[in-house]
Amino acid sequence: MAGGLVATGGGNSDINALLHQGSWYSNSRLIKLNLWILLLLITSSTNGYDGSMMNGLQTLDQWKSAFNNPSGGMVSVAFVEAAATQIGSAQIPIRVLCCAHQYPALSQLGLLNCIQTVGALAATPLAPYATDGLGRRIPILFGATVMIVGTIAQTLSHNVGAFIGARFCIGFGLTFAANAAPLLVTELAYPSQRAPLTSMYNSLWYSGAIIAAWTTYGSFRIPSSWAWRLPSVLQGVPSVLQVALMWFCPESPRWLINKGRDAQALKTLAYYHAKGNDQDPLVQFEYNEIKEAIALDQQVASSVGWTDLFATPGNRKRMRIIIALAFFSQWSGNGLVSYYLNRVFDTIGITSVSTQNLINGILQIFNFLVAIIAGLLCDKIGRRTLFIASNIGMLVFFCMQTICSARYAITGSHAAANAVIAAIFLYYGSYDIAYTPLIVSYTVEILPYHLRAKGFTVFNFAISLSLIFNQYANPIALDALGWKYYLVYCVWLAFELAFMLFFLVETKNRTLEETAALFDGDDKVAEIHARAAADAHIGTGKARTPSVDEKGETDMIEQRH
Repeated sequence: MAGGLVATGGGNSDINALLHQGSWYSNSRLIKLNLWILLLLITSSTNGYDGSMMNGLQTLDQWKSAFNNPSGGMVSVAFVEAAATQIGSAQIPIRVLCCAHQYPALSQLGLLNCIQTVGALAATPLAPYATDGLGRRIPILFGATVMIVGTIAQTLSHNVGAFIGARFCIGFGLTFAANAAPLLVTELAYPSQRAPLTSMYNSLWYSGAIIAAWTTYGSFRIPSSWAWRLPSVLQGVPSVLQVALMWFCPESPRWLINKGRDAQALKTLAYYHAKGNDQDPLVQFEYNEIKEAIALDQQVASSVGWTDLFATPGNRKRMRIIIALAFFSQWSGNGLVSYYLNRVFDTIGITSVSTQNLINGILQIFNFLVAIIAGLLCDKIGRRTLFIASNIGMLVFFCMQTICSARYAITGSHAAANAVIAAIFLYYGSYDIAYTPLIVSYTVEILPYHLRAKGFTVFNFAISLSLIFNQYANPIALDALGWKYYLVYCVWLAFELAFMLFFLVETKNRTLEETAALFDGDDKVAEIHARAAADAHIGTGKARTPSVDEKGETDMIEQRH
């Protein structure tokens, strides 16, 4: 399939006739299913909370005093030794810390932000094996437990080494939970809700960011260390909810079938998608399509290794897009605002802590609303259209931000400073219509089941690498170059737009199995669809009779036309 083309062929007209035509909230089982999915979605809130919390803490005098005013410059030997003592024997973070000591250009502030990403990198090789081997639920439970431990340690920190050790722990646990949660969302969701719900996963990053931004905005008035400890305590709330409730969450039907537990998978699909009727045509179609897709994947490879991600032309197309999306999501200039918003404000003369936190809080709410709306429309508008519109908007408005920043630096104009704020909002509005809601959902839907966990791990690993660069390079470059540093991102955004035009493939309005097979050719999509329809006895043209489950409730599936 040529890069950049809109895919045709295949189709899901058979399954569309089986879908619930009424409102989802009129069905008790769908309400229950979506509440479980909400529990999974808040994993992303923890990640968003962290970025915004660190952004807010950097403006608090109480936090800066507690940790000796972290800023650019050399990290002392005592600092490295204290951090190594707190972290223990983990070799990767210690090497990074030692690098920070040997190379004075690396910043202490960057290290405080970066260490959570280092913790994520340390867990990255382990997470997919837990997700594929133990199921989707257990890694979420484990990750949430580790994050609770890290949050407690972070809140009780009395020196910079303890704070770094705690943030490493949070990053380590978050990787396990974040590797499994979006996979379980996309594999559990009702077919017509899969894309919007999976898109909400990354969009809810901003729900955590909003809470953190407004918490730090309010807590900076507390005249004690609780000004920064209170936001730290709240960071653990999503993890506490998951540890308490994940024991009762259903497991992925795809994982169950892959492990030979077909009866349990059918029961799960029937309970949530058809009110308990395991003979419902929709359930039978889903069940058989999952079995056929997994069987075809197993014919290709009896065992799955990391090299399989690049072993076929279809997989190479997938990974080219996935890795690009990971880097584009962090290297589009958004890193300047995500972690160093106060530095950006300093360059345009906005130095009031209250004003900086107020703008940050309003920005997070704006981001959240745009991302949620765009995610809900992804099946109507299409992924490719949203991505291209997003890249065009980011390029235009980041150039606007660059020009206005330059005018302020040259003339000191307050109008130019205000225009920078407007440009930031317009830029993020453009970013949020695609990169916030779609990068996770698009990644997991184009990967076939046997590669989904490992491919998603590569995606997260690429994001971690890009974040490390951002968190070290951005504050140093901003201090050295000011607004001129924005020019680098203007050029890069033009490259991103060209890539999207040539290589991104449209995937809207397909089942998960059809979407995953899309990159292997339309023939495979049609084969999976035809086999599943035949197994479920769909396509005969016969009208079907509504069924009744064991409680006497009318089946949610409307009669076919």
